[in-house]
Amino acid sequence: MARKKQAGRRVEGWKAKTWYKVHAPETFNAAHIGDTISADTENMIGRVMNATLGEINNDYGKQHVKMKFRIDRVAGDAAYTEFVGHELTKDYLRSLVKRRSSRIDAHVVGTTKDGVRVHMTVTCYTLMAADSSHIHEIRKRIFERVGAFVAENDWRTVVEAMVTGGLAKDLMADARAVFPVRRIEVIKSKLLGRAPAVAA
Repeated sequence: MARKKQAGRRVEGWKAKTWYKVHAPETFNAAHIGDTISADTENMIGRVMNATLGEINNDYGKQHVKMKFRIDRVAGDAAYTEFVGHELTKDYLRSLVKRRSSRIDAHVVGTTKDGVRVHMTVTCYTLMAADSSHIHEIRKRIFERVGAFVAENDWRTVVEAMVTGGLAKDLMADARAVFPVRRIEVIKSKLLGRAPAVAA
């Protein structure tokens, strides 16, 4: 009898929960990125959902861009999120590594013009092995260019440039003035401060 009562309580608890459709921020056209279940909307705030840029844009070529979204508000049966970071897949990063070349990493922390702090890891892959002076100069230019870009733009613009490759493309021209560069990628980002709310 005791077992039957416990099973009944589990069924009742499940029925008390509601499914919610989770949406990406407006930067990604509020795309549907998944569903989640909860009995209390307050418990949903802060929950993290994952999706690739390829899934959101229906572009298989962007499946290597993994993004994280955190639920920050709920309205009806819909949950809305803020972008909190991204990372490129390990398989994709391994494909960029070539023999007799250099990898240059730059960790940049900046604040957007609307007050959002972000940490980025930018990686440069050269065509051939670079010496220490070239590595130092390329890293310096990445720091300066990324810092200026973040400070001059709002959070939405920065996010779009990071994950779509626009920022990396701009960095390429600057780095190639120093040494032959094969590729630059923003391989990882993390939101350090809360993104501003978007008016409905």
